[in-house]
Amino acid sequence: MTKHIQDTTVLSNGVQMPWLGIGVFQVEEGQDLVNALKAAVRHGYRSIDTAAIYQNETSVGQGIREALAESGLKREDLFITSKVWNADLGYEATLAAYDASLERLGLDYLDLYLIHWPVQGKYKDAWRALEKLYRDGRVKAIGVSNFQVHHLEDVLKDAEVKPMVNQVEFHPRLTQQQLRDYCKAQGIQLEAWSPLMQGQLLGQPELQAIADKHGKSIAQVIIRWDLQHGVVTIPKSIREARIIENGSVFDFELTPEEMAQIDSLNQDLRVGPDPDNFDF
Repeated sequence: MTKHIQDTTVLSNGVQMPWLGIGVFQVEEGQDLVNALKAAVRHGYRSIDTAAIYQNETSVGQGIREALAESGLKREDLFITSKVWNADLGYEATLAAYDASLERLGLDYLDLYLIHWPVQGKYKDAWRALEKLYRDGRVKAIGVSNFQVHHLEDVLKDAEVKPMVNQVEFHPRLTQQQLRDYCKAQGIQLEAWSPLMQGQLLGQPELQAIADKHGKSIAQVIIRWDLQHGVVTIPKSIREARIIENGSVFDFELTPEEMAQIDSLNQDLRVGPDPDNFDF
């Protein structure tokens, strides 16, 4: 059971990935983002998740450099993820996109590089590019994002390297049981984006009752639920108080009954696009 903010899961290739990280989706370039990342590292976070399409890799890189300088940590103490965008899915284009992300971030390597969306007819060429980056030792781990079971099966038919991570929308209204079971069987680590359903669950009465019992917030209960399900989680915030709150989930445990109660809130409801039906 995860007891500390720096506890890690071991990916299928032996790489250690922190259970909890900070996401930066919809956070603009600039000092607020730099300060948020410095605060996160100061308060114990070691994992940062960005993507090319977020258009904030430059500030993320600056935040990383300043956080390292301030903390005395080394680059290898942090776990940095980015993602290749749909327009760059293709063998050569994906290789070039990786270089471009590294340049914006000011880094020599990434810990994890993901295919952002399963664009039909394109993601398999992109996967070959990720395999090359991985075999060449340029990235520590590779994976996918927003892939359903059938997308994963399609990749695995020809893959030489199995995806190590699948980052998907996951929260109490979208518990993804079939996908979770499949990933577990395949040794693919599931990771949650939008764990708090973009704030839509923060007034939920059943969750409030559980939170009150533990003297915690609904956000903390949901993040704890993720972790107890063995799902890596990257809640987004640029407010230091919220960053601290999201990281303060290692001093309590949900009972099996509480876990089941939260599971029962599932409605297969998405706030993000449907991976089987998107047009971008």
